[in-house]
Amino acid sequence: MQRAASLLGKLKMPAGSDSPEERAKAAWRIAAGSKIEKHTIAASLVRGTLIIEVGDMTWQRQLFTLRHFLLRNLETILGEQLVTDLDFRPMPPRRKPMREEAPRPKHGIADPVMSLLYQQSLKKQA
Repeated sequence: MQRAASLLGKLKMPAGSDSPEERAKAAWRIAAGSKIEKHTIAASLVRGTLIIEVGDMTWQRQLFTLRHFLLRNLETILGEQLVTDLDFRPMPPRRKPMREEAPRPKHGIADPVMSLLYQQSLKKQA
């Protein structure tokens, strides 16, 4: 069994944050393990219930069956029963910022049809 001090060192919490919610979120990364942690996000701690965002309904069902083991892991890591329940909520995937594929036209017309018509009119004038 590991000592609480060594487990708290693994939490990798931001400096100056000692709120119960921040500790629970940081402990989730270790309690869940690397495979589960890749598919979940610890969202918030509400009255002892840690709300976990999951990718889909399948993950929700699978993690619900592991709930008691995960709660025991959280209690071991935190050294107290800060988290009394886990709520797994399926969330839609979040979009990452997109890059613009093509450079913007010099004349600033975003509509491709209108841009083509504008370019044709410039050629007729020349």
